[in-house]
Amino acid sequence: MQPNPESTTYPYYHGTKADLKPGDLIQPGFHSNYGKKSKAKFIYLTATLDAAIWGAELAAGDGRERIYIVEPTGPIEDDPNLTDKKFPGNPTKSYRSLHPFRVIGELTKWQSHTPEQLQTMKDNLERLKQLGIEAIED
Repeated sequence: MQPNPESTTYPYYHGTKADLKPGDLIQPGFHSNYGKKSKAKFIYLTATLDAAIWGAELAAGDGRERIYIVEPTGPIEDDPNLTDKKFPGNPTKSYRSLHPFRVIGELTKWQSHTPEQLQTMKDNLERLKQLGIEAIED
């Protein structure tokens, strides 16, 4: 656990298709965008724009892809879905928390991945699903 997330010097991002405004809280308990889409125990954020873009592009729903600048309201920990399984050392700076994130702004200008990159990622996620491998470890 990172006991004092407020002391970091970089912004945190959350990619989604939800329509939120400054002051709103992003909280656990909603259906996940990944895996079996069960109610999420954790919520996720990142300190890299690329990881946030993936979150926005892969989020469920028909809404516009959005990237919010958020602040944790409690402790955060490394996201084991990425750090332990795919990227040792957490180069994606991906984290999760049991506590809400407060929206403090929206990043409105960012570059999407190419359609080919997005399709490759979706194909990889589908392949994992067919193998019975959960994308999210709660």
